Amino acid sequence: MKILVREYIKKESTAGIILIFVTIIALLFRNSFFSDFYDALLKTTIKFQFGEILLIEKPLILWINDGLMTVFFLLIGLEIKRELLAGHLSSVSKIALPAIAAVGGMIVPALIFIVFNYDNEFAMRGWAIPTATDIAFALGILSLLGKRIPVSLKIFLMALAIFDDLGAILIIAIFYTDDLSMLSFLAAFSCLVVLIIMNRLNIIRPTAYILVGIILWVSVLKSGVHATLAGIILAFTIPLSIKNDKNKAVSPLKNLEHNLHFWVAFTILPIFAFVNAGVNLKGLSFEQVFTPVSLGIILGLFLGKQLGVMLFVFLAVKLNLAALPRCSTWLQMYGVSVLTGIGFTMSLFIDSLAYQDSNIYAYTDKLAILIGSILSGVLGYFILKYAKSKKFCFI
Repeated sequence: MKILVREYIKKESTAGIILIFVTIIALLFRNSFFSDFYDALLKTTIKFQFGEILLIEKPLILWINDGLMTVFFLLIGLEIKRELLAGHLSSVSKIALPAIAAVGGMIVPALIFIVFNYDNEFAMRGWAIPTATDIAFALGILSLLGKRIPVSLKIFLMALAIFDDLGAILIIAIFYTDDLSMLSFLAAFSCLVVLIIMNRLNIIRPTAYILVGIILWVSVLKSGVHATLAGIILAFTIPLSIKNDKNKAVSPLKNLEHNLHFWVAFTILPIFAFVNAGVNLKGLSFEQVFTPVSLGIILGLFLGKQLGVMLFVFLAVKLNLAALPRCSTWLQMYGVSVLTGIGFTMSLFIDSLAYQDSNIYAYTDKLAILIGSILSGVLGYFILKYAKSKKFCFI
């Protein structure tokens, strides 16, 4: 189990480092003589038409946010299902602490954002932006600390991020859904029924699920529900373990998850970061950067996440609802709590839904995500670097 965890962390850590470089490149493009090219690239219209039946016409940035990110959500869904059925979240004792911590890590940042923006209806659309945690970046920071951090604490962070993702999925489904098209909604529901039947018939080939999943994606896109949720729905219908013709157990879910991980970590997320992290820094004033929306995001990520996670962990342990991860100390737990303020990918994604990439805040909302994430990453790193490990504890 520890070997699998280390392999997972290694992949996520590398992905986090790549995301840092891509973010820097995006900022350079936006703030250099490449700026016009960068803008034109994001606004390039791509049209897909299938006779008179179907027409989808979107700028490139929306094809990425609505299309490619569906694959990212498919991977998240596969990871969640595997962990719930046969992983770190498969029992009450395993899920108690990260689940409780994740709730605190969503409630407190949201409240901080609301305090700054309660009187602005449009600004309030972004209340969920500081509630997210970027697992790739967070594990990337942990990887820099090597064996200073016990494996149990890394597992805790992974589990917490999974619950964060579940919370983000529910938030997107409930709060960022437009007016429903009943015809498209019924088409999506029909696809779900077909996928469930395929699951019950023990169909092994992922290709069959993906073909139905594409129809599901189009139906969800046209229904008014955010298209990326099609990825989650598809993931939960793919079998975890079934027997093939030779009576040998195989896992379509694990196979698909393994095949997708490389493409998501090293292609899809970097592309997403490149088109969403390019913040125009030219002409920004102090007043523009520290607007109520920006402050709500920065403080929500940097203070809200660490306070929410740490407070709820403390209460859970003191009330005997859960125990600290094995071989970890309270200071190490605090350092990890600070790292949960690295929102980046999911925060940028929710931001794009909340404000629909409008320029009303001069993109300082996205800059705030970067600032809050950087502050959380730097402070979390130094706390964990100088935190003493528990003596006489064999990991």
